Amino acid sequence: MRPHPLLFAVFCGARPNLPMTDLAFETLADSLLATLEEALGDHADAELQGGVLNIDADGGTWVINKHAPTQQIWLSSPKSGARHYALDRVSGQWKDTRGGPDLLALLSAELGVSLDEHQR
Repeated sequence: MRPHPLLFAVFCGARPNLPMTDLAFETLADSLLATLEEALGDHADAELQGGVLNIDADGGTWVINKHAPTQQIWLSSPKSGARHYALDRVSGQWKDTRGGPDLLALLSAELGVSLDEHQR
């Protein structure tokens, strides 16, 4: 579930050494959250509201939100706890800031859902 190629190229690819603009972060984060809501909707109760995605599934509730000041995606998981993810502008993946698995890999493992088929 990489960011849409056009969005990624416009907002990140052309200037990988410069800081990401606030608009670029907001656009990419909103796209990620909306795509996750759609992808997980058949497997869990997923609801996106006000930039916060709540996922109710077996094992608890996951909360994913964008944190604009740090340009990160924050996750609260009943299985792995709190984690922060920053966009790796080379790979297009949201990588754990502490070196753990990327966001989609972790969600796939914890929710038992393959998110690869929803890549954009």
